[in-house]
This record gives sequence, structure tokens and C-alpha cells, in this order.
Amino acid sequence: MRNGCRGPGAALLVILLPLLILLPGCLVGPNYQRPKVNIPPAFRGAEGEAQQASFADLPWWEGFKDQRLQQLIRTALANNYDLLIAVERIEQARQIAAQARAQFFPFFNYQAAIGGTKNPLGVIVGGSESSSKAEGAVLVGLSAAWEADVWGKIRRMNEAAKAQYLSTEDAKRGVMLSLVSDVAQAYFELLGLDLQLEIAKENRASFAATLKLFTQRLEGGVASKLQTSRAEGAEATVAAAIPELERQIGLKENQINVLLGQNPAAVSRTAELLDQTLPPEVPAGLPSALLERRPDVRVAEQQVRAANAQIGVAKANFFPQIGLTAFLGRGSSPLSNFTSPNATIWSTLVSAAGPIYQGGALKAQKRQATAVWKQTALQYQQTALNAFQDVSNALISREKLEAIRTEQARAVQAYEEAVKVALQRYNAGKASYYEVLEAQQLLFPAQSSLAQTDLNRRVVIVQLYRALGGGWNLQDPQWAGPQAAPPANTGTQPVH
Repeated sequence: MRNGCRGPGAALLVILLPLLILLPGCLVGPNYQRPKVNIPPAFRGAEGEAQQASFADLPWWEGFKDQRLQQLIRTALANNYDLLIAVERIEQARQIAAQARAQFFPFFNYQAAIGGTKNPLGVIVGGSESSSKAEGAVLVGLSAAWEADVWGKIRRMNEAAKAQYLSTEDAKRGVMLSLVSDVAQAYFELLGLDLQLEIAKENRASFAATLKLFTQRLEGGVASKLQTSRAEGAEATVAAAIPELERQIGLKENQINVLLGQNPAAVSRTAELLDQTLPPEVPAGLPSALLERRPDVRVAEQQVRAANAQIGVAKANFFPQIGLTAFLGRGSSPLSNFTSPNATIWSTLVSAAGPIYQGGALKAQKRQATAVWKQTALQYQQTALNAFQDVSNALISREKLEAIRTEQARAVQAYEEAVKVALQRYNAGKASYYEVLEAQQLLFPAQSSLAQTDLNRRVVIVQLYRALGGGWNLQDPQWAGPQAAPPANTGTQPVH
């Protein structure tokens, strides 16, 4: 445009500019409302009346007080790859939100061009309209473009981008909670395997002693080969469990090291499973608070928020886009006229562009956005329902495991007494070898079952902490705990 838009264009800009500033009060699309959730008045399986206090209020190091476990958790929070990946996802979402926010501001660009031209029409400033020879040409300038957010499309885009960013923050919190829970559960399972291995070794020694007794009586001519064969078979059966438990211990140690972001190795430990004390009370809190504490529920809600904003973006596409563009520069052909006053170029332009007929594409986009919102709302409600179930399952399991342990402990005590009495009767010649072996064979699985229940009683506390959204009130830097993280290399020889 030669010498730009003069008087009428400038006057039009003066008239429209206030409108471009005032119109963005309009915002198409629905405003966000949290989908309704059928919240129970109390968690099924909770002890007593519902109360505000919750086990999730505790930081993880107060819930899991074993010093070695705390050391492992701190190492995992520093080195775990899933957590490091979650951090990078947050950075990606942050930059996407920054890109969306940039749409509020005008874009400035520069351009420069130099070359040759044959300009018989004299279109370029500074050229001769009668010239038909090749001449040099130059163009240098700055341009600006800005889209007025009249209908709120850019604001809805920012709303969606911010929700996605916040969902990655909540997802990271979920990874940290899962990581703490996974390390704690794996650690307790490792100690549980140690206990199972100890029981197996003690029972193998018991069966070996019985085999020795039967062998001595066989050599003395007061027992049969059947007795020693049965005793040897029972001893071998128990002995076979030992390498299987050692295999499981090795795999569990590898699992822990991978959670710690380390190569598979042994895990040192001096504590025993029964040393891990259980909290006397585990308050569950209010079900309504779970919607604010569970990271996966919060992630699901942010997805609903983002989908809701996308409906507004789709609606805004039905309306015209209003923008302002400007250019200021110099251009001439031939080059010698570049310094001429007539070589100045400037322009301002207010534009509006909108759809007339798109073959139903815009309506389809809006319907798609609405369907996505409905899907995310249903996923949010399902996630909340699953959260209520997780808490209830953990509470019911905790209560019933206590009753199970009581009966199993009684069974173990009875079988231990039976083994003792059977040996006394056998040595006194009042009982057969079968009574001794039967008592011993019943004792081993009873002890193993009791050990598994003792493990489950501790694991269910971990599961409850995770289900309640434990550590929800901790800031990200606080998750490392009150002590500094230990060196990364913590794998040493195990202590069984």
C-alpha cells in the first residue's frame, strides 16, 4: 500500500479501537461447574462416627517410622524415573500454557528483502511508472498483528491449557504418593518373606530332628523304614520352600532397587516384620474431603475443566475473528530512492473474518467437544466412586485381618502344643510316628498363614494411606522429609 492508509483508515482505527478493548467482556461457552458426585455420609468400614481428622493428614515419615524404610523412600523420591518423567510432563504443560497465554498479546515481526525487479507499472514506491528496465529493489519494515478476544476464544484456550497444566501437577503428586506407598509395601513384603524364610528353616530343622529320631530308632530295631521314609519326605517338602522363598526375596529386592532408580541389587535391612508397629487408630476422615485429597480424582476434575473450556473454543469458531494489523517500513526501486521521503510505507488495518458455510464442520466440532466433556465428567465420577471403594476396602480389610490374626495365632499355639505332646507320647511309646508327623505338617502352614496375615495387616495400612490421598497437605519440597536424602548407592548385602 503506497504510503499506507491515510485519513479514513486512521479515523476507522480510532473508532474501532475502543470497541476492541471493551468487547472482550463477552465469553461464549459454559462456565465450569464440578460434576455432581454421590458422596456417602461416611466410609463403609470406618470405626465410629465420621470425623474431620484423617490418617492422610500425616506426612509419610510419621506413618512409616522404620528408619531404613524412610531412607529408601527418600532415595526413591530423589531418583525414581517415573517421578522424573512426571516433572518433565509438568514442564511441557507449563510451556503449552505459556503459548496459550501469548495469544493475548500482539505479535511483532520484522522483514527485509533486497533484489532485482522489472517494474513497468511502477507499483513499488520510488519507481517510475514508465520504467521497463531491470532495477534493484529493497524493502525493510516492522509488522504487528493482534487478535481481539471478543468472544473469549483465547480466554477459553488459556483456561483449558491451565487445567491441563494443573492436572500434571496433581499427577506428579499422585506419582509421589504411589512411590512412597510402593516402596513401603515392597519393604514390608520383603520383611514378610524374611519371616517366611525363617519359619521354613525352623520347620526344616524340626523335621530333620524328627528324621534323625526315627533313623536312630530304625537302627535300634524299634522302628520301620516307613517311618524314616515319611519323615524324610516331609523334611524335603519343607526344604523345597526355602529356595523358592530366596528366589522371591531376590526379585523383591530388585523391585525395590528399580523403584529407587538403581540397578538390581541386594537391600540391606536389620529390622523384622514384627518390629513394624501398627497405629492403634486410623481415622479415615470425611468422604467429601477425598475429592480434594486424592491426586487421581483431582487429575480427573482438571480434565473435566479443560474439556469444558474446549466447548467455549468450539462455540467461538462460529463468530468472526476481529484483528488489527499494522506495518511500518521503507521500500523503493531503484535502490537509489531508498532515502527518499516517498519511500516510507505504513499501513493500519482492522479486519474481520468469519465462517459462512463449512459443510457442518463447526457444528460437528462443537458436538465433539460436548461429547468429550460428557466423557470426562463420567470418568471423574467413576474415579471418585473408585476412590470411595478403595478406602472402604482398606478399612474393611484392616478390621477383618485383626480377627483373622487372632484365630490364626490361636491355631499356631495349639499346633505347637500338639507337636510337643506328640513327641512326648512318641518317646513314651504311647503314640505312633504318624501323630508326630501330622502335628508337624499342620504347624508349618499355620505358621506361614499367620506370617502372611501379619504382613497383610501392615500392607493394608499402606494401602489405606494411599487410598486416602496421604500427605495431601505437603508442599512438593516437603516430600523429601525432615532429613536429607542418603547417597544413591544403598544396596548392600542382605541381612535375613
